[in-house]
Amino acid sequence: MTKKDPEEKRKKRERKEARLASDAPAPQDPGAEGMYETTAADDEPPAEGVPQAASPGTIRRRRLLLLGAVALVALLGWGIYELLHANTESTDDAYVAGKVVPITAREAGTVIAIHADNTQAVKAGDTLVELDSDLVTVNMAAAEAALARAVRQVHADNARLSASDAEVAEADAALATARGNLARRKAAAASGAVATEDLAHAGDDLRHAEAALALAQGHRAEALAAVSGSDVAHNPAVLTAIAEIRRAAISQGHMRLIAPVDGVVAQRNVQLGEQIAAGTPLMAVVPLRDVWVDANFRETQLADLRMGQPVRIKADAWGSAATFHGRVVGLSAGSGSAFALLPAQNASGNWIKIVQRLPVRIALDPRELDAHPLRIGLSVTAEVDTSTHSDRPVAAAPAHRVVEQLPPADASPIDQRIAAIIAANGGAN
Repeated sequence: MTKKDPEEKRKKRERKEARLASDAPAPQDPGAEGMYETTAADDEPPAEGVPQAASPGTIRRRRLLLLGAVALVALLGWGIYELLHANTESTDDAYVAGKVVPITAREAGTVIAIHADNTQAVKAGDTLVELDSDLVTVNMAAAEAALARAVRQVHADNARLSASDAEVAEADAALATARGNLARRKAAAASGAVATEDLAHAGDDLRHAEAALALAQGHRAEALAAVSGSDVAHNPAVLTAIAEIRRAAISQGHMRLIAPVDGVVAQRNVQLGEQIAAGTPLMAVVPLRDVWVDANFRETQLADLRMGQPVRIKADAWGSAATFHGRVVGLSAGSGSAFALLPAQNASGNWIKIVQRLPVRIALDPRELDAHPLRIGLSVTAEVDTSTHSDRPVAAAPAHRVVEQLPPADASPIDQRIAAIIAANGGAN
């Protein structure tokens, strides 16, 4: 053995101790010695199957590789998402909208019955509120009596016309008699058989007869004017009485407020026994089968939106349980800020451009609404498929025409009642 062998062994041992000192954890006791004693076991090779502690450099490299892999997966996922959604426009600034049909009193009265409350489903024609109808019932009775009186008056006018015809005939006969007497007296006066005074009386009788005939003819003309040109049912006085009956019937119908559409009752603010005035809002009916979505897209998203494009809608209220399908049907006439109570004054002071949002109306499938009803005001997410460009841009398309009207009231019962009153008071002749 040479002298170099102990020296080499010592150097190897020092290098090994330095390596172990760098890999070992710091001592827990601050007062402990900062050195580790080297034992004979340190020179022994590690046992097979025992895992070796990684060095700090190895751990750092592994962390960097893991971070890079995560970044690569995220980038790949973003690329796939952009590739799959390249022809879509989406927004989560979208809400369910719909009609709120007000139920308003049309006549003053006292509430005597309420048949619906908030959250209750009603059908068109269902009674919602009843008002006290005693006063309008009295008015109806007075109108019916006035109609009967008018019919009887028309028949009286017809009878007066017949009497005036007789008066005219009588006056005409008296005039003929007076003319004959005057002619005979004139002939007798020529021969001196009749005194001059008798001839003057005969002339006076003729003038009285002519005046009586003129008076009788005037009475006949007056009676004829009251009944000519129409039958009893179309006489002006009878028509006025009929109009009063119809007015009373309308007021009577307003005592029962009905649901104009199918829907759910909301905003009830009427109480039993309350005295209400005409025009007082009592409650509202919301037709949930006729709701839509107002999706507030940014103005920079409108270029590719077209009428009729399909839309996928997710409602927060239903989560993943339901996906709604709709189509683009219109665009609002202005942004939300343009119709605000205090619109922006961009011409005053410093100006900062803000991208505006415009409501795009999206029609929903009624069958899907039947399966998963929505409520007005719910938040939704809308995604429009812009791959089709066959229709006109949504910003250039004209608004579609909508006609909504209530069915006319059934007037046959009141018509039958009017005909019965006319028949009971002398017929239609």
